[in-house]
Amino acid sequence: MKRGCLVGALLLLCSCATPRPASTPIFEEAAAVSGLTFVHDPQLSGEFHMPEIMGAGVALIDYDNDGDLDVYLIQGKGKSGNRLFRNDLIPSGRLHFTDVTQAAGVGLAAYGMGVATGDYDNDGYTDLYITNFGPNVLFHNNGNGAFTDVTVKAGVGDARWSTSAAFLDYDRDGDLDLFVLNYIDFTVANNKACFAPSGERDYCTPKAYNPVNATLYRNEGNGRFKDVSAASGITAARGPGLGVTITDANEDGWPDLFVANDTAANLLWINQKDGTFQEQGLASGVAYSEDGLAKAGMGVAAGDYDNDGDEDLFVVNLTREGATLFRRDGPLLFQDASLATGLRPTTFSYTGFGAGWLDYDNDGFLDLFIANGAVTIIEQLRGKPYPFQQANLLLRNEGGKKFSDVSSSAGPALQLEEVSRGAAFGDLDNDGDTDIVVANNNGPIRLLLNQVGNNKPSLLVQGVPLNSRVGLVRKGLPILWRRAQSAYSYLSASDPRVLFASGGVGAEELLVEWPDGYQERFPVKAGVRAVTLKRGAGKGDAGR
Repeated sequence: MKRGCLVGALLLLCSCATPRPASTPIFEEAAAVSGLTFVHDPQLSGEFHMPEIMGAGVALIDYDNDGDLDVYLIQGKGKSGNRLFRNDLIPSGRLHFTDVTQAAGVGLAAYGMGVATGDYDNDGYTDLYITNFGPNVLFHNNGNGAFTDVTVKAGVGDARWSTSAAFLDYDRDGDLDLFVLNYIDFTVANNKACFAPSGERDYCTPKAYNPVNATLYRNEGNGRFKDVSAASGITAARGPGLGVTITDANEDGWPDLFVANDTAANLLWINQKDGTFQEQGLASGVAYSEDGLAKAGMGVAAGDYDNDGDEDLFVVNLTREGATLFRRDGPLLFQDASLATGLRPTTFSYTGFGAGWLDYDNDGFLDLFIANGAVTIIEQLRGKPYPFQQANLLLRNEGGKKFSDVSSSAGPALQLEEVSRGAAFGDLDNDGDTDIVVANNNGPIRLLLNQVGNNKPSLLVQGVPLNSRVGLVRKGLPILWRRAQSAYSYLSASDPRVLFASGGVGAEELLVEWPDGYQERFPVKAGVRAVTLKRGAGKGDAGR
């Protein structure tokens, strides 16, 4: 197992790792050996209640502000509840996790689905919002290792079936608002009997129920939120929402929302800069795939895979649909590049849920990881206790043109066949590359430690708020643009710090576009592996 390099209290990424032989696996599965022991329990009823097969998510959160990523895991209907594991890398120097759930007061025993992270009250500590099949919960981080349930005071306890959620400052007033996806009007009382082609009972599709609109809460700045869903316009379109991410689709500096719907058109909510949103999925080309189909959208991710300076959108779908890559060719102009990049045939046989852009080999181009697991019986697994297992995928970006499937050579961790759902991305061992935590439905948690990325230079940028845009200026190469974001994938929250891989070329400076539009430049010293940026400390009006 890898070890991070620690220099005082500052997170310094180092190149202390020695070169590894070519046979070294890309990822090493290290959950149990590092103390991250957890099994998701959906409490199967035998009645094929849909929430059983849909959860659950995971969050990477530095809840104690000690400089390493802790892990929060969402439980199903099991009595053990959600769990918080503290990362003891700092100060011990050893990657190990300790269950601190009881002391932290976050062992919520509900029908858990997902989690969002953000500092909604600007006190410097990251808070937790939990989505459930049933009332959602907001935990305020007290800054002393413990959390307080402030759901009632905050007014965010939606009792519908909620899925993914995102914190964002949509009105650019300096505090984080909250966007929550809701799925369908399923209840235990209205559970319908659905059947596989063979005639045996199976889980229903969302088409058996009515879709439910999303909820937008405006942060009132006093620990309370106001439901502005209708006033903002986001109730004008609805769908069985599962995945959400933040992007700037029209390049006006204001955050927009991309939503993946299950068996319905995807939605692109464009911020009108006056407190309202307008849905422009169809007009911009992201509502349907190029064959005009509304697919079973689950996980989503926004990132600049071709390094042309704008964010492209990625959606994973059902088996025999293939994932969809929407390449952005200008403001509100997307093209389906799934076939051209090789993604559609590679993903055609899988049902994807968790998904994320990551530069696993630190070559300067964003790769893809997809967490897979079926929702209806897989024919080859018929007769097995839980016949939904699939392997996950690692897809390498070949210079912004094509993606190649490197899963088979990525090591034993990518050969596991499980029912994977949420996936969260971040550098858990602080060694300069991206690791992955995968939440399995009705199975154990998996920690995939990157074994190869830190052989190349990287730069960690911290201190920038959620949804800031950061650019890395490199000598002789295009600027690498990344966004500080935690809300993407499926039901999960990732590391909001920005990890740049320079592709072997040293950084010259950083450009930052803060959430309110203010722009600054910051110098980067040679050999530095981590920087903490402070607003006002750079040169203003940087421009793009």
